[in-house]
Amino acid sequence: MRIPGLLPRDHWVRHVETLDPTVDYEEISRITGHHEFPWDLQQALSFALFRTYAVPSIGSLLHRTDEFTGSTQKRHDDTVIVLETVLDDGMENPDGRAAIRRMNQMHGSYDISNDDMLYVLCTFVVAPVRWIEELGWRRLTETELRAAVEYYRRLGRLMGIRGIPVDYAGFERHMDRYEAAHFAFDPGSRAVADATLDLFTTFYPRPLRPAMRTFAIALLDDHLRRAFDYPAPPRWVQRAARRAIRARSRVVRLLPPRRRPYDPRRSHRIRSYPGGFMVERLGTFPSGSRADDVTASTA
Repeated sequence: MRIPGLLPRDHWVRHVETLDPTVDYEEISRITGHHEFPWDLQQALSFALFRTYAVPSIGSLLHRTDEFTGSTQKRHDDTVIVLETVLDDGMENPDGRAAIRRMNQMHGSYDISNDDMLYVLCTFVVAPVRWIEELGWRRLTETELRAAVEYYRRLGRLMGIRGIPVDYAGFERHMDRYEAAHFAFDPGSRAVADATLDLFTTFYPRPLRPAMRTFAIALLDDHLRRAFDYPAPPRWVQRAARRAIRARSRVVRLLPPRRRPYDPRRSHRIRSYPGGFMVERLGTFPSGSRADDVTASTA
């Protein structure tokens, strides 16, 4: 029975199905991220970034910059703000392009291979899909999945990444193969992972922090956990962590759709800019960098 004044639960899905994922991929991605799966996507993208630390060429570089260990909160905030600005304002609009330019300037300051950049892009496609398929309150539609692929293909082109897969199967295949070939223990990578977990626990009351650290590690797959040399929590803990998220999803399934879009830039977890921020001033500015030479592609 529909309650007067409330939107039907499938309101956004029905709207998405009227759109073309090859053209309207940004609008569809905003609906997915701001209305249908805001919490799930924030968790999934956090774990996607966490995966990248297990590739030593990525994790050790992040450790050498000292940004992900010495300024963990700011790096977290900068990442969320830049990515959200791209999504919210759009890749073809001035503010979105400014965020992409700032991201490209940061990446251009370091010697990062195209292979590593492509792998990171793949995690941003695959990790959220796998999270939602396993733990979300409903499955993604084919339209939503195709829109995610098109969104990150466009973003990857603007980042100058070469060899981008053409479909979800290609992104998934590339990510799995890259991890099988490159996941390995590295002390610097472990330090970055530890600092990230420590930050994660600060989002919760102090008495809960040890349990939340164990909860997060329990959600890691065995391959990833071994790369960081984290002891495996008991199987019952791993099952309980997933059951807790699925229980949340069952509750979300009963709720009305979100009318107002969720904006992670306004989250209590963003602490570095209480007075506001300018996208052009976010991130790192290493001395002697090549940042001024790197701009968003117009391809």
